[in-house]
Amino acid sequence: MDSDTADKAWADAVLAAALLAIDAPGCGGALLRAPAGPVRDAWLALLKRLLGPDAAPIRLPLGIADDRLLGGLDLTATLRAGRPVAEPGLLARADGRVLLAAMAERLSPGTAARLNAVLDRGELQVQREGLAATWPARLAVVALDEGAHDDEAAPAALAERLAFRLDLGALPPRTALEDFGLDAAEIAAARQRLRVVETGPDVATALCSVAAQLGIDSLRAPLLALAVARRHAALVGHATVEEEDTIVAARLVLVPRATRLPAPADDEPAPPPEPQPPEPQTPPSDQDADTPPPPPAEDRPLEDQVLEAAVAALPADLLARLKAAEAGRVRAKGDGGKAGDWQRGSARGRPAGVKRGEPRAGQRLDLIETLRAAAPWQRLRQSLLSGTASGTTGGTPNGPAGPLIRVRPEDFHVRRYRQRQSTTTIFVVDASGSSALHRLAEAKGAVELLLAECYVRRDRVAVLAFRGRGADLLLPPTRSLVRAKRCLAGLPGGGGTPLAAAVDAAAALARAVQRQGDTPVLVLLTDGRANVARDGTGGRARAEQDALVSARALAVDGVATLLVDTSPMAAPARQLPSSQPLAGAAALALALRATYLVLPRANAAALSGVVAAHARAAR
Repeated sequence: MDSDTADKAWADAVLAAALLAIDAPGCGGALLRAPAGPVRDAWLALLKRLLGPDAAPIRLPLGIADDRLLGGLDLTATLRAGRPVAEPGLLARADGRVLLAAMAERLSPGTAARLNAVLDRGELQVQREGLAATWPARLAVVALDEGAHDDEAAPAALAERLAFRLDLGALPPRTALEDFGLDAAEIAAARQRLRVVETGPDVATALCSVAAQLGIDSLRAPLLALAVARRHAALVGHATVEEEDTIVAARLVLVPRATRLPAPADDEPAPPPEPQPPEPQTPPSDQDADTPPPPPAEDRPLEDQVLEAAVAALPADLLARLKAAEAGRVRAKGDGGKAGDWQRGSARGRPAGVKRGEPRAGQRLDLIETLRAAAPWQRLRQSLLSGTASGTTGGTPNGPAGPLIRVRPEDFHVRRYRQRQSTTTIFVVDASGSSALHRLAEAKGAVELLLAECYVRRDRVAVLAFRGRGADLLLPPTRSLVRAKRCLAGLPGGGGTPLAAAVDAAAALARAVQRQGDTPVLVLLTDGRANVARDGTGGRARAEQDALVSARALAVDGVATLLVDTSPMAAPARQLPSSQPLAGAAALALALRATYLVLPRANAAALSGVVAAHARAAR
């Protein structure tokens, strides 16, 4: 980024900080995309100084629990009073303030949804733990997006509710970070002027028209732009929103949201010029006679002037950015995650809230939530116990003072956990004589590349090899890449092709993996030339028949399978089934209901992509 572009970007960022400080809740907030560094620190320090010492931003912890975010039952006060006492959470305490959300690209969907609801309503409604409370929560959110790639971004629904989108990631640290003389006193004066700033109907019409021509579908964008235009008018001292304020709002709010370039207006007929008295001048050419003179700038509609300014502010590489963002969204949608999907668990993993229930089958009792559920009922239970224990003196049957807290089974709450759903990729390698003669070295190389991809996805791997009269488990399921490569390097070749025994062994291992709660994915590398039957006897016809029977049995289990044909004269990969009779590895793939690839065409990228796709589909 050149110095002029960097200076303009920083000037817009400073102006956005000033407008946000005037009335942050009215703007929704800002999405700041920048890594941690001096540029981001300078912008945050400027915003904090403009907000004033009494309205410093409040930091939102990543992974905050609902009881801290929303509020709930004040356990100590409830036990002391004998009745439910509500305690406000972080959102209620941030009323009128700015909430600073670091690492917004990692916000959980639940937290983002709660922030969206508060930004829409301006209040927080809580109905949980026997409470029904409403607190004012008119706040703004500054989302710090530190994503290194286009597919790592803050939640789109949250970003839609924030007026400003600032991208300072390309600004060099040596940029002269000026504050242009802004101070808290000037911002305080602008807050007072904001109360009397008026807006004409042509401003809203112009902003809606420009948003439509820039391909912005959301109605929140022109509303936020209108709010920004009023705050800019208050900052510069305008009594009403003028053209300058509208242009600034379009540049700061609408331009970063643009999804297309505005269509040219050449197809629209120009209005005929008003009749003018003839003046003696040089006759115009034919081309000039067909084109009416443009109207003066002050006579053009406001929306045309705002659109012209917005188009001038559009980045030159807008189309390239839009294509890159779309590709990132497609990648994010198609990728199930490198480490697998989340699955619910009851004994291990990351905490995922609590639920009502008794601690059975290894579940853990959540003492605090159990006490929260029991606390509101203590006075009632005390009176009921006193009534049933009438005629006794000196206290309750449990002693002079009785139990401090009476807990019943319906109060029990247990913890919930979630953990990554692990995938185990089982490699079944043909080490028979026919394979070793031609393609075993290439098969080993392909497996090593796939092992590296599995390590990146944090999958477990297992290696089965078959030769002679049976199949051997060379490596049980493990995450050790070194062990997998070592056992693969020492794999000998030679002997018959007991394909049926290999399929049976792979099926047994896949079922064992499923019993452990993991998802098996089978990768079978063979030429499909079976010549050893299931009982160990020779005979190609019987061996091929046994292999097909075992393959159909494995297909019933629904294990995701990839078959890589390693025969030296394998036909190009094709869609199965085919109208022509199939033989060898192709027929085995059809019986397994497997994806069929040929080793010469199955390079490392294709193999790893197919294995990853099978892993996502199997979860």
